[in-house]
Amino acid sequence: MRELTLDDIDNLVLGATLLGTGGGGDPYIARLMVRQAIADYGPITVVEPHELDPEGLVLTTAIIGAPTVILEKIPSGKEFASGVKALATYLGKEPVAMMPIEVGGMNTIIPLATAAELGLPVIDADTMRRAFPQIEMTVFTLAGIGASPMSIADEKGNLAVFETANNQTAERLARSTVIQLGLANAISCYPATVAQVAKYGIQGSMTYCIELGRLLFAVQRGEEGAYDAFLEFAHGRKFFTGKVIDIDRRTTDGFAKGTVVLEHLDDPSRTMRVEIQNENLIAFEDGVPVITVPDLICLLDHENAQPITTETLAYGQRLDVIGLPCAPEWHQPGMLEVVGPKAFGYDVEYTPMEVTAK
Repeated sequence: MRELTLDDIDNLVLGATLLGTGGGGDPYIARLMVRQAIADYGPITVVEPHELDPEGLVLTTAIIGAPTVILEKIPSGKEFASGVKALATYLGKEPVAMMPIEVGGMNTIIPLATAAELGLPVIDADTMRRAFPQIEMTVFTLAGIGASPMSIADEKGNLAVFETANNQTAERLARSTVIQLGLANAISCYPATVAQVAKYGIQGSMTYCIELGRLLFAVQRGEEGAYDAFLEFAHGRKFFTGKVIDIDRRTTDGFAKGTVVLEHLDDPSRTMRVEIQNENLIAFEDGVPVITVPDLICLLDHENAQPITTETLAYGQRLDVIGLPCAPEWHQPGMLEVVGPKAFGYDVEYTPMEVTAK
């Protein structure tokens, strides 16, 4: 059990932006929210599952919607605690802790602010160790843990709690709801026991995110050997360095979808195309897939190593395309059906980035 420092928060924000793989929303607003929550309610405590009652209830909170909408539709902050309280009331049990669904983008930070407001600790775990665009895309789904009962709340006081037969239906129903409520709302889903989090969650993911942020800050400061240290810790590899020469981005079906094309800085005959659905999904070099989900595709500014989110992509940007392997916990039966390329509609086989890098 330990308290998060403000330095931890800054490192966490940068690491979360990286692990958002373009999605999850820009954490800048969430960073302001969590700093204000600490000022209003006191420090945030991070715990391991073994420090809590195994039968205790763990709840989550996150933004569901399209990152491009979040640029203009700023959260009020009230909807997250409101959704958590509504789900707890529905379940008839008070939570003993909060947990982020994903460590990627705003959805890493918002559970911290909500936990501070509710006076709860945060478990050092999640269900993705990155960001994914759809509710069912978690290791909890592979473990048979239901996303529902779940709640959705907006900034105006509208709120719904519902149950579904499976997690794929939960995604469709939730997506339809947020389209009606403005495409950037609070969701609380995957209620679980502490024992389930300990057995099926991805442990230490917040600590991992903080360390990634610390190492990336060293890169941004220009410290000698920092880039190599960052890639070594993350088991990552730089696949491409190029300039954005074409971008197609649209908000449809409740997602930010699009394509970005880069031309190699040293060899204009080489191009890379990255397909997007909130997050960067597949990177094709000259038509050949070189990084595919569930591995991570991270776009960093070539000059300052700042992770670039989907909604801030722009023509002329000079970017490094970094591949990171997905968390080991993903490599189990059912992974590809839930988060492989074909789960997003691409007729592409998943090949681990370690293989394509060779």
